[in-house]
Order: sequence, then C-alpha cells, then structure tokens
Amino acid sequence: MAHQNVDLLNRGYDAFEKGDLDTLRQLFTEDIAFHVPGRSQVAGDYRGQDEVFGFFGRLVELTGGSFKIERHHVLADDSHGSVLSTTTAQRDGKNLSVKGVDIFHFQGDRVSEIWTFVDDQYADDEFFG
Repeated sequence: MAHQNVDLLNRGYDAFEKGDLDTLRQLFTEDIAFHVPGRSQVAGDYRGQDEVFGFFGRLVELTGGSFKIERHHVLADDSHGSVLSTTTAQRDGKNLSVKGVDIFHFQGDRVSEIWTFVDDQYADDEFFG
C-alpha cells in the first residue's frame, strides 16, 4: 500500500493537469513556497498560494497550454516526497523535453514547500527566456 503522501502528490499532479485550483488549494498550505532555479523569466521563489498559482498560470500562458508533466515515479514519507518526471512543452517554434525531480516538504497533510530541478537547466532557461 502506498504512503498517504504518495496519494496526496498524485492527486496534486492530477489536479494540475486539469487546472483544478480548488483541489490544489486543499493540498497546499496557505504560505506554500515554490522554488524554481535558473535565470529565465519563470525562475524565482513564489510564496503563498496566489503567487504559486500565478506561476502555474504563467507556464500555461507561455506554452499555449502545451506544458505537460509525465510522472515516472512518486516517493513519499511523513515529511518529504519526490516526483521523478519528464516535462515537455512547445513555445515559439521551440520544443522542451527535460527530465526532472520535484522535492516536496509536508506540513501535516499538506504540501508546504516545493523545489524543482531539471537535468538541463540551460535548455530550460533558453526555452523560457
């Protein structure tokens, strides 16, 4: 049987795919922090649900809705989780395909902090400009 936080992460990724912010609001703490490395226009630290959802909206906007995350493996325990994935997107005639890992910190039964990393940060920065 999978750990309850594996289920939480899968529900979150399913909700992201559908644009279901109501479900994500229930899964994230109000003061969630999301850390995106790099030098592109989407890099930075996003704090609070409004900023994080604004970041999600920007990803969809910049990629014309083509931003997709294919989950390969989801791991979690009581305090931390990780999702191994491949992210793909199209933008301005360019294609992005990067392998990544998202790291999660849980506070009770909610996600309180996220760090995201990709295998080719240069490609990610160039794609998002």
